[in-house]
Amino acid sequence: MADGSEDAAEDEARLAKNTIAPAPSALISAPARALGAEIAAARGYRVHAKAANTLRAYTSDWNQFEGWCDERSLDPLPARPEAVATYLAALALAGKADTTIGRHLAAIGWKHRQEGLSAPVLRDDRMVIADTLAGIRREARVRPSARKAAITARELAAMIAAADGQGTRAIRDRAILALGLAAALRRSELVALEWRDVEMVDKGLKLTLRHSKTDQEGEGQVIAVPSGKTLKPVQRLKEWLAVRGGGAGQLFYQIDPQGRLTNKPMSDRSIARLIQRYAGVVGLDPESVGGHSLRAGFLTEASRAGATIAKMQEVSRHKKVEVLLGYVRSAELFESLIRN
Repeated sequence: MADGSEDAAEDEARLAKNTIAPAPSALISAPARALGAEIAAARGYRVHAKAANTLRAYTSDWNQFEGWCDERSLDPLPARPEAVATYLAALALAGKADTTIGRHLAAIGWKHRQEGLSAPVLRDDRMVIADTLAGIRREARVRPSARKAAITARELAAMIAAADGQGTRAIRDRAILALGLAAALRRSELVALEWRDVEMVDKGLKLTLRHSKTDQEGEGQVIAVPSGKTLKPVQRLKEWLAVRGGGAGQLFYQIDPQGRLTNKPMSDRSIARLIQRYAGVVGLDPESVGGHSLRAGFLTEASRAGATIAKMQEVSRHKKVEVLLGYVRSAELFESLIRN
């Protein structure tokens, strides 16, 4: 009996020990509380390490890779280097640009790191990924360039005229077309603009770009957009703002099939479709133009007008002067032919 009593007492002691309530927060030391807050902050900073557009692209790219692996009974996590190299080749066969293929590879590495795994390129002892990517890029250099054609100011004026009428869609589209060329905007920059980013001034408007492809840290840049006599970007934007109204939110929204303004932001692909639609109306080849055509048009027109490289770079925000020189040479090519 004595032994049984001792066993029961030990069981009760263990039960009591295991059911003691955790220490109240007041008893947690200040350093421990600080550490918890610091861990949460570190987690938040990691989430914001990439721009929102980059994260969306990485997520989409990863989903495509995961689907490709599922169809072929391959493991996406952790992915074998050979599988990744084959996937990159599949993208090249599908006609993807080498820059897009490089982003897919970056997305695969990003997902592995998010899951605490080594990226496939770090486990690629035979360098099958690097060699495949190098071969794809070498082949891309000998292929004809697929760069979208620039839309000149004269062509854009005709496209703006084609968006006639005082309907909501026409007013919005005229503002997008005029502003896109006048400010040398990428389509992603156009859809990212917010109401707060526009400031009307005496000589035109100031446009704040809070984030862009060449500004991954989000330092922001202010662009001066003159009123303009031909495209009239300021006037057309004012007309759109009168329809849109004030208040926080995206600058440009979708229009529903009935021509009514919605609260849904436009996508960068919708900007490309808009440009292609009006290009077709005025007799341009829709397949030859796209979202980049307005930006390219600004650079071509600026070069023809004799703008300095420094001024062009200030507006276009190109990091490499070599890219701008390509537009200058393109503009000067036909000018020299005309003179001769």
